[in-house]
Amino acid sequence: MLNTSKESYLNLVEWLNFHSYQYYVLDNPMVSDAQYDDSYQTLLTIEKNKPNWLVNNSPSQRVGDQPLSAFKSVTHVVAMYSLDNAFNDEDLTAFLNRIEKSPAKQASLVISAEPKMDGLAINIRYEKGVLVQATTRGDGKIGEDVTDNIKTIHSVPLVLKGNDFPNVLEVRGEVFMSKSAFSKLNKRQLNNNDKPFANPRNAAAGTLRQLDSKVVSQRHLSLYLYGWGEISNDWEMPNSYSETLDCFAKFGLPLNPESQKVAGLKGIFSYYEKLAKKRTDLPYEIDGIVYKLDNIGLQQQLGFTAKSPRWAIARKFPAEEVWTDLLAIDVQVGRTGAITPVARLEPVLVGGVMVANATLHNMDEIIRKDVRVGDKVIIRRAGDVIPEVVEPVLNLRPDNRQLFIMPTHCPECNSEIIKEQDKAAYRCMGGLFCPAQRKRALQHFVSRKAFDIVGLGHKLIDQLVDVKLVNHPDDFFKLTEEKLVNLERMAEKSASKIVKSIQASKQTSFARFIYSLGIPEVGEVTAANLAQYFKTLDTLKSVEIEQLIKVEDVGHIVAEHVVKFFQQPHNLEVINSLVSQGVIWETPVDRVIDDDSPFANKVIVLTGTLTSMARTDAKKRLEFLGAKITGSVSAKTDILIAGEKAGSKKSKAEQLGVTMLTEAEWLTMMEKD
Repeated sequence: MLNTSKESYLNLVEWLNFHSYQYYVLDNPMVSDAQYDDSYQTLLTIEKNKPNWLVNNSPSQRVGDQPLSAFKSVTHVVAMYSLDNAFNDEDLTAFLNRIEKSPAKQASLVISAEPKMDGLAINIRYEKGVLVQATTRGDGKIGEDVTDNIKTIHSVPLVLKGNDFPNVLEVRGEVFMSKSAFSKLNKRQLNNNDKPFANPRNAAAGTLRQLDSKVVSQRHLSLYLYGWGEISNDWEMPNSYSETLDCFAKFGLPLNPESQKVAGLKGIFSYYEKLAKKRTDLPYEIDGIVYKLDNIGLQQQLGFTAKSPRWAIARKFPAEEVWTDLLAIDVQVGRTGAITPVARLEPVLVGGVMVANATLHNMDEIIRKDVRVGDKVIIRRAGDVIPEVVEPVLNLRPDNRQLFIMPTHCPECNSEIIKEQDKAAYRCMGGLFCPAQRKRALQHFVSRKAFDIVGLGHKLIDQLVDVKLVNHPDDFFKLTEEKLVNLERMAEKSASKIVKSIQASKQTSFARFIYSLGIPEVGEVTAANLAQYFKTLDTLKSVEIEQLIKVEDVGHIVAEHVVKFFQQPHNLEVINSLVSQGVIWETPVDRVIDDDSPFANKVIVLTGTLTSMARTDAKKRLEFLGAKITGSVSAKTDILIAGEKAGSKKSKAEQLGVTMLTEAEWLTMMEKD
């Protein structure tokens, strides 16, 4: 048991609360996360051994022990009003005119301006500085008790700082979820096969209504204050709204750092323009600005309507979510052949931008959202940039509307589209021919592990495609010096070198040829295994899935990709043309594996720089002896051969206890072998 005093325990509570305030309220951490976590674990140990020492403001009291069965209803002492909305500059001008009839005096009006958080209103009650209750807005008069859930928000103090606070203090603010917390939450939802939340506000609302505060604590809600409810008369309230919130900040309560005072219409409009530009860079979602008369005496004179205060108004930003008609669903082909469905919409203004198209991501997403052509759909510009379909308006859908069906053939090249097993992706199989995949396929074809054509870099390939000199890999072998020298920034000497490099690459290996085709999921090792097993191109072109899965490292997914690739007529046209252009290779010889060799049937990784030979030659020699060469170190690795400047692979091999050989040790073993 820890040997500590109660005084040391109380000091630890104070230390943890201080650093929590620095981190969550001031955004100014003064210790590392590891330091804080270690001290927090010490606190938990002390409280377990000394339960009678437990104090209200201990960080351990942020999460309740048992889930609730239901939320209790609570009547607000002071009603929680909603705000009137202003949708344009004219509405704001009318708001100020109602406050002060004389336009000459408008400039002297001091207004408190603050972001309108896109979250949920909350009322938090402190008695003698201790948090005793937190209640949702509800209908403005009666809300729900969510005290345990609010306690999980680290920026909300369990006990107020100082000693000059009123005996009863109700503060009001907005509970929200930051963009980063929202992103992490949705990743967890998807990893757990749960439905992701549509937006941060929905996520915050769903979280706040969790009956188990342990769940809430994992989702990292936040809060900013914007007002108050009941305050006991033992405290002298300042004369202005902004000064009152400053007092709350001294009690340890969180305020929005973007809030500021402005004067008259000019100040109001200037603040709007500034925040509208800054909006996308804020770490949280906002949907407008709240303007409040700063003078509390004038607020009291103006009073309330039945629904809202006369001294405050919310200036909304242009709508981020709007309704429009889904006219069609088309598919686009990406550079890797991935098929992405796209919603074609009746053009609509969203956040000040006309939107006619929106991504639907993939077929699984269409099914999950149940979006159908002809639907009235809700559109949102995520982060004010990328339009997306949020959901259909189901009560406006007739019964006979059909679900979208993914096309069976590529709209770019008419090759077959297949769904990848265990994935949401659909893919065009016309990799050698498809225009959408052209540049990437050509870059892969000339890469070092494929045809290794020196001089054909990405920029030159882009140029060759743009001027229509090369459309498919076989077109490389039709290039001449005369064609190349006409290109911009291409000298005769360079053109000559490139043509010679292209012609020299015709002599290749069957494994390199297979790898160069860019068949999905077929890497260098798999290509080598296919070449070794099937020996000839004609055999490989007509192979069945049942035969393919007998090959080492080839499962059903890879087998299906290989079969589908060679079933596409356009791919076969390019392959046949490559052969007719003079691309040749020797038929792979059968490996005669000497089981006495120390490298036979071993999984080997090469790393670092070899001085005696090229890495590719080393791989060939090892493979001839029956070794399997892989690119990464794992628990399955038998031997790591480390050349000069070996890096992370060597470190990982040491951690896993993998046998390591220097280049000299390896060569000695090869000579003996």
